[in-house]
Parts: sequence; C-alpha cells; structure tokens
Amino acid sequence: MKNIIKMKTRYYLILIVLSATITSCSFDEEIDPNGPSLEGVESDASVRQLNELAIGVESTARDGLGVETTTSGTLARELYLFDADPRNTVNLLGKDGAVLDNNSFYSTTQFAGNYRCIKNANILLGALDNTDVISEIEKNAYRGYAKTFQAYELIEVLKSYGTVRIDVSNPDALGPFLEFDAAIAAIRSLLNDALNDLNTLESLDQFSFPVSGFDDLIDTSAETDDAKRDDDSQITIEEFILFNRAVAAVAAVYAGDGPGTLTELSNSYFDLTGNLSTSVKHIFGQGAGDTPNEVFRAASVSAEEPNNGDQIIVHNSWINEAEANDSRVSSKAAVRPNPSVQDELTGSHETRLYGSNETAIDMIRNEELVLVYAEASILANNLQDAEDALNVIRNAASLPNYGGAQTTEALTTELLNQRRYSLWCENHRMFDLRRYDLSNTLPIDRAGDDVFNILPVPLAENQ
Repeated sequence: MKNIIKMKTRYYLILIVLSATITSCSFDEEIDPNGPSLEGVESDASVRQLNELAIGVESTARDGLGVETTTSGTLARELYLFDADPRNTVNLLGKDGAVLDNNSFYSTTQFAGNYRCIKNANILLGALDNTDVISEIEKNAYRGYAKTFQAYELIEVLKSYGTVRIDVSNPDALGPFLEFDAAIAAIRSLLNDALNDLNTLESLDQFSFPVSGFDDLIDTSAETDDAKRDDDSQITIEEFILFNRAVAAVAAVYAGDGPGTLTELSNSYFDLTGNLSTSVKHIFGQGAGDTPNEVFRAASVSAEEPNNGDQIIVHNSWINEAEANDSRVSSKAAVRPNPSVQDELTGSHETRLYGSNETAIDMIRNEELVLVYAEASILANNLQDAEDALNVIRNAASLPNYGGAQTTEALTTELLNQRRYSLWCENHRMFDLRRYDLSNTLPIDRAGDDVFNILPVPLAENQ
C-alpha cells in the first residue's frame, strides 16, 4: 500500500459511459481541465466531480480480480493456470521447495487492486468533508456507499493475506496491520458506520450518481407513473442497504457469529426460496477505459482447434470428487478435446464459468447467502435450518436431499462441500479450508510440491 498511497501522485478521472477509471502516476505540474487532479477534488469539489469519484470507486473494485481468483484457486487446487509464466505452476504449488515471493505478481496485484479502490473511496470521503455544494444529508449517501465498498475490499484482502491494514486515510501515518479477529471486528464496525450514514437519508430516495451491477436488486414493481426513477441504472438507498447488510452477513459469519449473521441476512437480499442467481455484480466491457473479465478463457472449438494458449484448467479432483449428476460440474466445466499438460501437471477439463470477456462476475449472490445462512445456522445450533438450506443448494444442482447425520460436524462437512461446488473459482475455497484448518487435506499434485493457504503481504508494505 505504501507504493500506492505514499506516492506523490495525481489522480485523473475519466468518465466514460457509466464507468470511471482512476490511475496513479507522476506528471508534470500541469492542470488538465478535462481530468481534475487530486488537489482539484480535495477541496471545493463539484457535484460532477463527486459523482465521478463515486463511479471510480465501483470501477476500481474490479482491479486485480483476475489474479486474485486464479491465484487463490491454484493454491486451493481448484484449478491450474497454464500460461507463459512458470510461477503459476512452480511457486504457487511449491514445486521442489519453491516458496511464495512477496514481490511477485500473485502477492502484489490483488493487494494493489483492493487498496486502489479503498484509496479512491478515501479520496471521495475527503472531498465530501471539504465541499459545501451539497447538504450533509446528501453527503451521507456518498459516505455510506464508499464505506460499504471499502469494507467489501477489506474482506477480500483479509481472506487472501490473513491480515489487513484498516486505517489508510492518511498516507503519511498509515495504521497498523490487524490480525484476523481485530480486523473482522473493524470491518463490521465500518459496515455499521455505512449503514448509519444510509439510514439518515429519509429525505432521499436514490443515489444521485449511476451505480452499475445492482440491476437484480431494483424493485421495478415499486415504480409508479408518479414515481419513476431518474435513471434505470440508479437504485434506491433502501436497495443499496440490502447489499450493505449482505456484506455484513458475510463478515459476521467469518467472525463466527451465527446469531449476528442471521440478523444481517434478514435485512439483506437473502431469500431461501428465491432465485439463487440474484446478485450484485462486477460489470465488464471492452470499450475505451473499461476492463474485460480477466477470468474468462476462450473455449476449445474442437480437437483440431483446442485452446492451447492461456488456459484455466479445472483441477481433476473437482471433477472426480463431485456427486453424480451435479449440474454445477457440467455448467462450469467442459471436457477438453485432449487433456492439457504443462510442467508435469495434467487436466481433462477447462473452464466454462463465464461466456465471454464481458460476462459479469458476482460480488455476492443469493446462492452464497443461502450457504452463509446454512453456516450461521450450524453456528447457532439450528441444525434443521442448516439442513434445509443445504437441500436448497443441492436440489438446485439436481442433487437429492442430504442424507447424512444431522450433527454439527457432518453438516459442516456438507456445507464446505456445497461451497466448493457452488463457489468454484470465486476466491472462496482457499479461505474456507484455512479457516476450518483443512488445508492439509488438499492433494499434492507432484512429488515435492507443497500447500500454501495464505499470501505474503507485499514487500513494499514492510519497508
């Protein structure tokens, strides 16, 4: 983060369609009237500049997502990444004594992406404190939005690195790294602060800036001829609060707080009998200044036209250990024309998780929230509720009802198995195994390989 936040930089904002990108690098002392510098928005920011900052927060939440997903997926033996970089099959799998490097792309890219979003949210929060173009009530809409995204990003950091620096608002006085318990408590507090901001907005119906990726939460049935939304891409404050509480539910279950998780879920878009695909999403595109879905890989066409380039190969154990007729396997993976082989590793299936490089990636969908509900119910000793929720997931995957013992241990095993298949290649498995002390159950792919379940904090953070 020091290499992100402590640099003497200018941040330039570019509004393209409904997304903005914010980059940090050094420039000569010139003022670009079409791209205001950081100094230009830190005080007396206009409404347009505030809106661009808000859009930039959402836009940069996608940064580093591809490396985040494939790195954790490799460590958790969900997949192999076969490409031109040998570190994906050497370092990440501990080949012949190789260890994780704290200055390689797999440890720095995600970290930089997460904190770029957090930094942009802090710029927005600072700009709000130093402008009088809108009322305090209107400012709280931006504040609740920014803090919610910060909390989401901090959870992703904590999952990958096991520690997180919460206080980064002052680049010259960064706060300490917090270990897991203190960090998750601070994240939950941040989400509640965001909720308090959002709950002050009784006089406001919706955000003044467009928000992408929330279409599933928009309640079009509530619209009337006299109360149409200003823009189809805008959501109400009430709808955004559903997302805030969904993030809060995830944080609560990671904290081991079953009852607290159930409370948060009741105020989110969790729906045990609803559409499991309902989600808040990262949106991608190929236009100028936009970002494609970096987890997408082109499918092999035939034996004569296989994809032998940059490939995400499904780990054979995920295929072989699946229950018969699990529809998640056939929908997320496909048999390759020929098995793919690289660096003494082999896989028979390739990814079909995303249809194109413009396909959205879920941030939190209802399927995950149902699994969170099952886990919280186990923690709260509501074992029948947990079994009922797991059956919802099983049935959606064309599987029969759970037939095992109704005990905490057995249901937890079933929970983790359903998370394994429902959330494949979505940056969950490595953390799930680590938090349940099960990383030692992962297969060793080659003699001499090792298992890692946590990434090293980047070198620049220790200087």
